[in-house]
Amino acid sequence: MTSSTHSQRIARVARLIAEKGLGGVLVGPGPELAYLTGSWTSSHERLTALTVAPDGTARLVAPLTDATGLDLPGVEVLGWRDGEDPYQLAVRGLGPGRVGLGSSLTADHVLRLQELLPSTVLALSVLSEVFAAKEPDELAQLQGAAEAIDGVHAQVPGLLEPGRTEEEVARDLERLILDGHDAVDFVIVGSGPNGANPHHSHSDRVLREGDPVVVDIGGSLGEGYHSDCTRTYQVGRVRDGEFLRAYAVLQRAQDAAVAAARPGITAGELDAVARDIIAAAGYGEHFTHRTGHGIGLSLHEEPFIVAGSDRVLAEAMAFSIEPGIYLPGRWGMRIEDIVTLTADGARRLNRQPRQLR
Repeated sequence: MTSSTHSQRIARVARLIAEKGLGGVLVGPGPELAYLTGSWTSSHERLTALTVAPDGTARLVAPLTDATGLDLPGVEVLGWRDGEDPYQLAVRGLGPGRVGLGSSLTADHVLRLQELLPSTVLALSVLSEVFAAKEPDELAQLQGAAEAIDGVHAQVPGLLEPGRTEEEVARDLERLILDGHDAVDFVIVGSGPNGANPHHSHSDRVLREGDPVVVDIGGSLGEGYHSDCTRTYQVGRVRDGEFLRAYAVLQRAQDAAVAAARPGITAGELDAVARDIIAAAGYGEHFTHRTGHGIGLSLHEEPFIVAGSDRVLAEAMAFSIEPGIYLPGRWGMRIEDIVTLTADGARRLNRQPRQLR
């Protein structure tokens, strides 16, 4: 991204602040700060905060230990010394209305800021439209991340041999992820009954002939954009007839949700598309999580594709569609693709086959 991109984003935030009658926004280190400035600076327990006022003035308050050398075009950098009150410095110049606080600010900072501000609101609750709709360059980076993780999934079948442990497979996957990413975000290798835990990591369980294996992997690259893709594999050939029938249901549910995704549908309605198919087949209680989550500089962000959400999905949003079925003590399964919304519907960023391999 160029400095002009970040300046334009700050200007958009300022316009929204004014339109919504806010006194400003204040965000801490993390994806929100990186989105607006390009900086991933962090100061541990000390306060670092970017403020944007309704008139477009942007200031970064940071400890002198970290502020020195920071050059953010269009942003005034204000350093503070240990012993000074950074909170007074941070709220200076903000308007009299509610102030949006960033989601990465920790409770110790939030409580001090709330003592000085008339009222506060979660910044993302009023500014999510800025972050959720992706710009062309962001979509290009997400596409690159998806292609990189697809390249890893293409090599997974060769790693799943009887006698190997989940840990051994995970180490191979970490190495393969780093071939196309700057960092490994996570690796899930859930074989047999371990696959019934959606957030199982990996263990010393030995892969056996006939095991289903859930492999969910992701990394980050470029300016910090993430990949995230899940496929379910088989070691040799799964002979559990119920698993095979359930997997056909899961494929149908995921395909139907991708086909239904379009601008104007709500996140709750989209969740219901996948969930209703799985429930009709008798596995409703075994689909235990939301259907998807937004992705960008955060691995999990708005929009969340979850039951009951009235969030209206819009063109250029990027999110996962990842229904799953999990039978405790037996097996699990999940299929996950990242999609982006176009005027005509959803476009899959991940292209690896979704059938059992």
